[in-house]
Amino acid sequence: MKVLMLNGSPHEKGCTYTALMEVAGELEKAGIQTEIMHVGGDLVHGCMGCGACSKLGRCIYNDDKVNEAVGKMKEAQGLIVGSPVHYASAGGAITSFLDRFFYSGGAYAAHKPAAAVASARRAGTTATLDQLNKYFMISQMPVVSSQYWNMVHGGCPEDVRKDEEGLQIMRVLGRNMAWLIQSIEAGKASGITVPEMEKEKKRTNFIR
Repeated sequence: MKVLMLNGSPHEKGCTYTALMEVAGELEKAGIQTEIMHVGGDLVHGCMGCGACSKLGRCIYNDDKVNEAVGKMKEAQGLIVGSPVHYASAGGAITSFLDRFFYSGGAYAAHKPAAAVASARRAGTTATLDQLNKYFMISQMPVVSSQYWNMVHGGCPEDVRKDEEGLQIMRVLGRNMAWLIQSIEAGKASGITVPEMEKEKKRTNFIR
């Protein structure tokens, strides 16, 4: 079993990474492998809404890490997305990344547990978590919680390591995700399958 972790910070081993590593430690203790993929330090194309991915089976852009991440999601049993707070929202790179990741590969994420982690010096974390959680909720992914909102605080990794409550939140999150993944796998072994999709997905608007 494996959890894919996307680090949306421009700093590969900064505050967001420090938080993700705390979660990863608990998952590894439970026998679940983790991979932290740094996606926030590169140029990332925004989604054009061209619809080519529905024909190609991948995003038309192939010069960043989105298609690679979708390939890893096919094999993973869970997803964690970490982002710093930029103007009370997730960073621009991870936002563009997730737009294309879920538009082209959301089917591979469905019914797999997911969690968002936000890192900030001071504020904007709850708005960031709300934004990130929406990707999971539109993709039929069970959202994993902790004993408080999934956030850490600090201006540098050393500060985050002093955030005792934040680190505890990360550890509880890791244990909760491990428990849910293991429960889902046990259910599959007992013959419980994922819910069947309706044959036609309805799409409506409010224009008369």
